[in-house]
Amino acid sequence: IGCASRKLKIHEKNYTTHDNELVAVVFALKIWRHYLYGIHLDVFTHHKSLQYIFNQKELNPQKRRWLELLKHYYMSILYHLGKANVVVDAFNRLSMGSTTHVEKGKN
Repeated sequence: IGCASRKLKIHEKNYTTHDNELVAVVFALKIWRHYLYGIHLDVFTHHKSLQYIFNQKELNPQKRRWLELLKHYYMSILYHLGKANVVVDAFNRLSMGSTTHVEKGKN
């Protein structure tokens, strides 16, 4: 079991939720490619539209690049109802303690 995360880049903040979910899949494949290449993997997502990414006829250049990367993997994209995914929700809501905001005082 592994875990990886990163902040969205400035331009990615303007992406649709669908595109950001695809960014997460591409990021994970790039990070874990040494372990995932050559084996079958199931990608579970709570965005049903991602199941059909391989069947879309018209894609913008960015999605075409992502799709080219995805085609190198033996994978299935499966829909998993977001409300049923309590494990991920619990992990995302895990509190890391209190945070304190400190500002420099003016003298």
